[in-house]
Amino acid sequence: MLWLVAALGMAQLAQAQSAEDSVKATVNQLFEGMKSANAAMVSGAFSDSAILQTIITRNKEGKTVVRNQQVSAFADFVGKQQPGAADERITFETVKVDGPLAIVWTPYKFYLNGAFSHCGVNSFQLVRLNGQWKIQYLIDTRRKDECK
Repeated sequence: MLWLVAALGMAQLAQAQSAEDSVKATVNQLFEGMKSANAAMVSGAFSDSAILQTIITRNKEGKTVVRNQQVSAFADFVGKQQPGAADERITFETVKVDGPLAIVWTPYKFYLNGAFSHCGVNSFQLVRLNGQWKIQYLIDTRRKDECK
């Protein structure tokens, strides 16, 4: 009986790891697309109705604002870069999956043309659509100091 409980526990762990790994693969697709200047790879990581936002902590008036960006505009920007120019280095801090919903928290450092530009955190919401994970919502912070 004990072996059955252990086997079921291992099967559940394997399923969780494979779901987590496939979520990470979608997030990695975004950053691989950025680094290789591949607009199609970047846009392919997002759902058709995705929302992309950045928190600006201090605008000209000193207020915190949220800036919206179209995924297509972001992908176009990436596609105009030289391969290797846009290098966002992430660390997977948190990945949680519940059926067709996943959340991912990734601290990052961004380098442009080999020079440090800024750091922050990405917060992703992903949805499993037609058997594939897609980024539905991405919001990030950006700062130039207090980068670990």
